[in-house]
Amino acid sequence: MSGTVFFSGWKAVKDRSKTLTADQEPTTGRVYTMYHGTHLKNAETIIKNGFVPSKDGLLGPGMYISRNIDKAKCYPPNTEKNEKVVFKLKVRVGKVKKIDCDHHPMQKSWHQNGYDCAWVPPHSKISSIKSGREEDCVWDPSRVTLIGVACCVDDTKRKKLRRLIRSQGKGKDSDCDLCHQDLLVEPHDIQPCWDCGDRICPFQDKHVCTRL
Repeated sequence: MSGTVFFSGWKAVKDRSKTLTADQEPTTGRVYTMYHGTHLKNAETIIKNGFVPSKDGLLGPGMYISRNIDKAKCYPPNTEKNEKVVFKLKVRVGKVKKIDCDHHPMQKSWHQNGYDCAWVPPHSKISSIKSGREEDCVWDPSRVTLIGVACCVDDTKRKKLRRLIRSQGKGKDSDCDLCHQDLLVEPHDIQPCWDCGDRICPFQDKHVCTRL
């Protein structure tokens, strides 16, 4: 060889599998961004104590959420906009069951059949969903991490809720400053680069050694 080639660093190809299109089925085992609408009076209790699953509903017991923020904004129904808040979530969906028609044999028994999450696709044949928007139900609320406030009309209250989320060790303060993933959902180590010594994590998009 006429010379020696040295390589330090990397550039990652983006995995966009955590961003779903409107009609794309969630992949088992993935972590997705979703939303949950609730009454503003319940917001602080949820941040401090966590979510309480519904005892029943279209898909039976569980926590009802959606990756469609416009659907989340509709909850709770018959409530003024200034009394609502929409939380931004990261959801470990686990094993997913698609429920896409009325009287589906597992409509309310999916969990008993080994599934962690039920998913109603958009424009399904379920007559009670008039909007045609997708819906998800997670059996175990520990699979859901509250990371922020996506929508709240009252700016003062929104800022207060965001501060409370950060004070609970959630939201932006729990994000890795290199890859911006939530360390509560995707825990990983930050170590010095083997060559230049800069801080690196295995999930950041790229790293170029600064050593001359």
